[in-house]
Amino acid sequence: MARLNKADRETVRAMFGGRCAYCGAELAERWHVDHVEPSLRKLEIIKTDRGTQWRAGATTRPDRDVLTNYMPACPPCNIDKHAMSLENWRGKLARTIQVLTNNSPTFRHAVRFGMLHVLEAPVVFYFERCVAPRAPSKDEASVQA
Repeated sequence: MARLNKADRETVRAMFGGRCAYCGAELAERWHVDHVEPSLRKLEIIKTDRGTQWRAGATTRPDRDVLTNYMPACPPCNIDKHAMSLENWRGKLARTIQVLTNNSPTFRHAVRFGMLHVLEAPVVFYFERCVAPRAPSKDEASVQA
């Protein structure tokens, strides 16, 4: 991502009142600007006296480095989303309970002893909850009547 100037960064931060677009947590002093549609990077190999290192190089999709493709994100959400599309990440999040049930005896014990209550619910991002519901069109209103 091209380095954002202070004004653009503040524009992104203000999109959802200083909250993460995904989980709704209040953004701390250090927060991330996420690409809604991933802006994949070419990996560069760098040989140093300490060995081989990888570094993210130029973007493969410079058309996605635009304000309309940015979202304010807390570091945990942005790091977990990585380079996934929203729908791929939503699917990953939706499988969380099943993964924990299959792989974590501690999680299963917490559920079994009533320390946790599993709530099966669709994954709805904060920015989706913030969008005001649209009024039905005249055609939709007449069908509902």
